[in-house]
Amino acid sequence: MGVNVDHRTFVIKRALPGSPAHAFRFWSDRALKRQWNACHPDWHVLEDRFDFRVDGCERLVWRMPQGIVQEMTAHFLEIAERQRIVYAYTMRTDGRSFSSSLVTVEFESTPTGTEMTFTEQAMFADVKHAERRESGTGVGFDRLYQAMEAASVG
Repeated sequence: MGVNVDHRTFVIKRALPGSPAHAFRFWSDRALKRQWNACHPDWHVLEDRFDFRVDGCERLVWRMPQGIVQEMTAHFLEIAERQRIVYAYTMRTDGRSFSSSLVTVEFESTPTGTEMTFTEQAMFADVKHAERRESGTGVGFDRLYQAMEAASVG
């Protein structure tokens, strides 16, 4: 039986409130990132590392209510303050990799705030994960907008 692999590239653009520096902080500051990036409140966090620097690593490990262990490990490849973040990451379920990606996040000033462009080049070991990744990423960016807006007002 052959391996069912799906290669995808998707781009999500979002208008965000505030300056590129404000948007960049929500990716580079652990506490701010967890405000919008922690998407499963019923998952128990087993490990949470965040070393935001070139050659640094972000690693999250969760136990889902049914006992399954989910992991995300990212390596920061390039960081241009307030402009761009490039990282590679792998997702695993119970130790088995189901996707690996290269991501570029770009921040550009606009008259009304910031345009963020998120480009993900991904390999999915199982096609069923591909559709959920893109839609789930978009939902996460809805939470990013809300967290940024709340911080701007507060």
